[in-house]
Amino acid sequence: MVSLTIDNIPVSVAENTTIMDAAASIGIPIPSLCYLKDLNEIGACRICCVEVKGERAMVTACNNPVREGMVVYTNSPRARRTRRTNMELILSQHDGKCVSCVRSGTCKLQKIANDLGVLDFDYQEQIPKNNWSNTFPLYRSSSKCIKCMRCIQVCDKVQSLSVWDLSGTGSRTSVDVSLNRVIENANCALCGQCITHCPVGALRERDDTGKFFDALANPNKVTVVQIAPAVRTSWAETMGVETGAASVNQIVAALRKLGVNYIFDTSFTADLTIMEEGSELLRRLKSGELAEHPMFTSCCPGWLRFIKSQYPDMVKCLSTAKSPQQMFGAVTKTWFAQRAGIDPANIVCISIMPCVAKKAECALSNMNDAGAGQDVDLVLTTRELGRIVRSVNMNVASLPQAEFDSPLGTYTGAGVIFGVTGGVMEAALRSAHYLVTGENPRPDAFISVRGQEGWREVSFN
Repeated sequence: MVSLTIDNIPVSVAENTTIMDAAASIGIPIPSLCYLKDLNEIGACRICCVEVKGERAMVTACNNPVREGMVVYTNSPRARRTRRTNMELILSQHDGKCVSCVRSGTCKLQKIANDLGVLDFDYQEQIPKNNWSNTFPLYRSSSKCIKCMRCIQVCDKVQSLSVWDLSGTGSRTSVDVSLNRVIENANCALCGQCITHCPVGALRERDDTGKFFDALANPNKVTVVQIAPAVRTSWAETMGVETGAASVNQIVAALRKLGVNYIFDTSFTADLTIMEEGSELLRRLKSGELAEHPMFTSCCPGWLRFIKSQYPDMVKCLSTAKSPQQMFGAVTKTWFAQRAGIDPANIVCISIMPCVAKKAECALSNMNDAGAGQDVDLVLTTRELGRIVRSVNMNVASLPQAEFDSPLGTYTGAGVIFGVTGGVMEAALRSAHYLVTGENPRPDAFISVRGQEGWREVSFN
């Protein structure tokens, strides 16, 4: 253990603990922009600088370990002055038009600048110009990038794709697609991790909310919306309310209030998918195709993009089933259109999905089996749904619990658990068990395949 003093408070922490973690252990938060524990501990933003007695220079708290007898001042006049200067330098290269930024209100840079009381600065602004494709589902704004390098680290160390890298030198240093490529030519899986870890609005999904409102305004179009299982657990966050305080049935109510004609749950086609995948699993087990490798699910387009670029020899192991999103689009523009007496050409099929990769999936040239254009016309992320609801000033708390339309709104528990890690595998095993035995398994028979560990291995008979 190491004993030190932080802001006149004695503290004892384990050896190699950083100053930031030591301060946090006694309830003293030190602000930072670039820091990600075990991933990005490089002190790039310099916002976490603190004053250490006896040290000539300021010390970054995120990557400097404590020492015996160290005396630290996190909010001394010198520390506050340094932190404020560093913030002003960052803002001098940042597009500060917060009112037109999707992260306004949830931006870490905005919060820290406000907390520091930075109302103006004397440094000359040098805002980089944007040069990015508006067609790719992931959008990057170089004018908002603060060079924290979070995107680089999470893509490299966690996703192993190394899509992002630094370019330029000195004050011209910036983040861009690696190897001097354009994003369309990179092996981007569209997993969205760089968007999630960006502390500002430099990375986001392509905004398609305008197309949604255009579809609603067209009197000749019939709008059909599907809501993915995972959206029900996360949309409350986009509305600024507690998790669980906004239900999936309130999404239905909001969409109905907006004027959507039909609202269904993707869990319906998740059930279709799992019947297909469960049947295929049994067939491939019996034929011996899985003697060397397992069968992989084909539900996730981000995963498909990853395996095709990183492990092309494993593509043969993928299930041949479409994803639930694309099954829904095909069913909507064939069976449902016929049942409802609607010309498929007049249907606008809209998905509300938890990830950016779905935007790319619906645009694939072979996703048009219904013969009425693309099977799914438009994909909105959970964040876009939140922006749509807020734009029309809806009060989530006042929304009723509305039911999905029938029959594509019905589903089983197998479809719903697609939204949790291991859920697709559990659902496939449930279906395979029923197909083999003719009986449903116990509810908890296959629950051991779920969990957050990186690797799970379980045996079943």
